[in-house]
Amino acid sequence: MVDVRLISALEKVVPETAELTAAEHCSDVAARGEIYSFQIAVRYDDYAMMRIESTSELNTRIRVVKNVPVLYGGSGCDTDVVNNNKPGLYPDLLDDPDFGEQFRLVKNIWQCLWVTVYVGKDQRPGKYPIEIGLRNMGTNEIAATPKFELEVLDFELLPQTMSNYHWFHVDCLFDHYKVPCWSEEHWKIIENFARNAYDHGITMLYTPLWTPPLDTAVGHSRPSCQLLDITLDLATLTYSFNFDRLRRYIEMGQRIGFKEFGMSHIFTQWGAKACPKILATVVNAGKSIATERYGAERDWKKFVSDQYTTIFGWGMESTSQEYADFLKQLFPALLPVLREYGLGKDNCYFSLSDEPHLDHLETYTKCVELTRPLLEEFETVEALSNLDFYRNGLVKHPVPSISHIEEFKDAVSPLWGYYCCGPEISYPNRFIGMPSRRTRSFGMLAYIYDLAGFLHWGFNFYYSQYSWRAIDPFYTTDAGGAFPAGDAYLVYPGKYGDPLDSIRHEVFFAGLQDLRACRTLEKKIGREAVLKLLNEGADEPLKMNCFPACDQFLLGKRRAIYEAIANN
Repeated sequence: MVDVRLISALEKVVPETAELTAAEHCSDVAARGEIYSFQIAVRYDDYAMMRIESTSELNTRIRVVKNVPVLYGGSGCDTDVVNNNKPGLYPDLLDDPDFGEQFRLVKNIWQCLWVTVYVGKDQRPGKYPIEIGLRNMGTNEIAATPKFELEVLDFELLPQTMSNYHWFHVDCLFDHYKVPCWSEEHWKIIENFARNAYDHGITMLYTPLWTPPLDTAVGHSRPSCQLLDITLDLATLTYSFNFDRLRRYIEMGQRIGFKEFGMSHIFTQWGAKACPKILATVVNAGKSIATERYGAERDWKKFVSDQYTTIFGWGMESTSQEYADFLKQLFPALLPVLREYGLGKDNCYFSLSDEPHLDHLETYTKCVELTRPLLEEFETVEALSNLDFYRNGLVKHPVPSISHIEEFKDAVSPLWGYYCCGPEISYPNRFIGMPSRRTRSFGMLAYIYDLAGFLHWGFNFYYSQYSWRAIDPFYTTDAGGAFPAGDAYLVYPGKYGDPLDSIRHEVFFAGLQDLRACRTLEKKIGREAVLKLLNEGADEPLKMNCFPACDQFLLGKRRAIYEAIANN
């Protein structure tokens, strides 16, 4: 006997579920041009291979929800979690059916299919049935035919205006797939992953001018991966730059659709203490004048002519004269290249050092004093949680953790926000062990806070903490026990260089559509009326750490917003 339930995309069904208590979700509404998802939960009293046979006028894609191991799901103090956040298997990975249309049922285990509906922008308004036939390959009989109905309403959502900046780790891609850095195979994989990011509402592409100094242990470095081709002439201490790879990278991003680019951090993470790893071809080492200019502290004799080697890194302080001279030669050459592609202060950002704290203020201030005149009209985006950096004029676009956003919201404009690792209790986040509503609710909350941008560190970080070693993200979901499972990446590396989506990736994108829906309704009835609608039925005004722990509240708000758009 086959038991089949239609459930919302917000449900997470763990394998050990005995009785499925999820509410039936058999119909909904969508806008023209929207991407809509729901799930089919299936349980069979035997082992069987099922073939999926779908029928609909709408364009649909069906994937199998697969479980991944979760060892560290969170701190343990959070209560709004799946399955008490205990170690085990959790649904997250979305994979295509075997042979294009088949999936295997394990005896007496609830399993899910993820149905994505791509509503065309020119789709005729009306109600559309979506019928999914499940044919038992052993008996060749139809075992079940669940039917969902999606009503397409006669409007489109306004385009996304909030910047969405997820750090894109190019080095993780060549490292995982074992292809040479910047080889044609690497470029193909980069484009596949970047296109997936853009298609899910990520608007800003992280650009590795040099190997990103992110989540890297002191004295350690990530695999070398820099776009700039640099030559250092030690006889004159002059640098020359080849921007061909950078041009190709920007052209790739713009061809995909990216209009915003974020440059790799200029100094190391957590305080800007040192320089990032930067490689160059060194010439005229035997004629070096470096000792005369900079003193004898650095062993310049180690450089060999025509050697591609590390010229900066942890061993060089961020405030050193050597690095200052490098930046003073780089930026006058780099910025004109960026401007050629239409990049400037409104769509191209630099960062100095992720999450500086007050005890880094002196060093950070010196780094700002060095780089600000060099950046000219280009501005900085910085994840930080102390308002003093903004009050002192050190950062143009501070990005506070959402746990600190109340301190920033009345003092900073435009307002950005980020989350990672934490906060946990009651806040939105995207951990595998969290209910999907906590990931999706961020869209409506971003509207309430009128966020101009969102930042997250992990689109595809496939290393352990501090980048000590590469991990297999299909088996190690917590960066080696360092971060709650799911924090480090949204996509899995597919077999042939194509990313595989996660539930969290799809649900966060659905939240971005909710944000667009709020802005669409605002254009019709005004912001105050939309805020009133969102807060109706809540025990207290909605805030980042105050959103009802109830799927139906979120789904009901979405439905009310869509109906209000259609009726106004």
